[in-house]
Amino acid sequence: MQPTMIPPAPSTVSFRAWLVVALLCVVGCLNYLDRMMITTMRSSIMQAMPMTEAQFGLLTSVFLWVYGLLSPFAGYLADRFNRSRVIIGSLFVWSAVTGLTAYATTFEQLLATRALMGISEACYIPAALALIVDYHRGSTRSLATGIHMAGIMVGQSLGFVGGMLAEDHDWSYAFHILGLIGIGYSAVLLFTLRDAPQAANKVAVAQTGQSVGFFDGLRSIFSRPAFVLVLVCWALLGVVSWLIVGWLPTYYQEHFGLSQTKAGVFATGYFHSAALVGVLTGGALADYWSRTNPRARMLLPALGLLVATPAIFLASSTTVLAIAVAGFMVYALTRTFTDANMMPILCLVADPRYRATGYGVLNLFSCLIGGLGLYAGGVLRDAQVELGLLFQLAAGLMLVCAFILYKIKPNGVES
Repeated sequence: MQPTMIPPAPSTVSFRAWLVVALLCVVGCLNYLDRMMITTMRSSIMQAMPMTEAQFGLLTSVFLWVYGLLSPFAGYLADRFNRSRVIIGSLFVWSAVTGLTAYATTFEQLLATRALMGISEACYIPAALALIVDYHRGSTRSLATGIHMAGIMVGQSLGFVGGMLAEDHDWSYAFHILGLIGIGYSAVLLFTLRDAPQAANKVAVAQTGQSVGFFDGLRSIFSRPAFVLVLVCWALLGVVSWLIVGWLPTYYQEHFGLSQTKAGVFATGYFHSAALVGVLTGGALADYWSRTNPRARMLLPALGLLVATPAIFLASSTTVLAIAVAGFMVYALTRTFTDANMMPILCLVADPRYRATGYGVLNLFSCLIGGLGLYAGGVLRDAQVELGLLFQLAAGLMLVCAFILYKIKPNGVES
């Protein structure tokens, strides 16, 4: 029998709770900027360090593999120890690795630094989101999460800074600068970032008398059917996201005959601007609706996917560029409702002792299945399958995800 779910009451949130979100927005921005900028300085790196295209692609792949595989254990560290110290340590180490990257002189050395960055960055996202929901317990939880996701998107959109600095100086210059910035900011966080007074994982341990263990955590989260549904949904959305983001510039070039520069602007500038608005809107709407409907954090993302699906079908079948751009912007706007609400959803279905561990597991499957989806897209491209059809298949997956979100039932009172 399902326990009665009580909607969260409107809450007064402290200044420190919003300060934590602001501090972590900067960290999230650095997290994605440091990992993404290497993709924008391809020519400069390959000129300095001769390598094949496959080797250059491996620089991103090895990061993704290491990052995904270590995410569950990284989440466990945030559940077992002090969340804020895990965040600060992660920022310091990956910033040091970013600085170390500037001294690489061979492909093997550069590959090693990318693997090290995957290890250190894996510790950040689960800890950061768990810390945010520790501070935001009522009707500000989704908006706070969405604001942090907006910081991450700013970091993604600033990836061009790496290529710009590489052209003006050399490929290593950006790694030097951003490494120093991250190390300096980790020192600032030592004096400003603290765990919530009543962190959910520590409160749950005190109430139940049960300690936190890695394998016990995995058994706990996978024993809950609602978590399994969340996991399937997040993994399928990883396939959708990788397919669309990875192949959208190529689609604009091939379908509309655009130059590489114009295709890049339409595929990133317009797209990420809409996504930025989407995470903020999705967070605010879910918080407002959750005051009267206990399932709002599942239903709003489901509605967003139902809007995104026809938008993708229209964008992938039209011959009018403006309609295609508008369709993909609608997708970016409403698909990201899920991003703003995934950790709040996890709070409704997972053991409070293992929220960060649970998000780490979500990260693992999103990276692995999403990466396989991106590779499968390349295989289908080699088989002469049009990108428009691939995007329509992705839209079909969104319908499945919307149904899964609708079927998820919360376990109890939101805490």
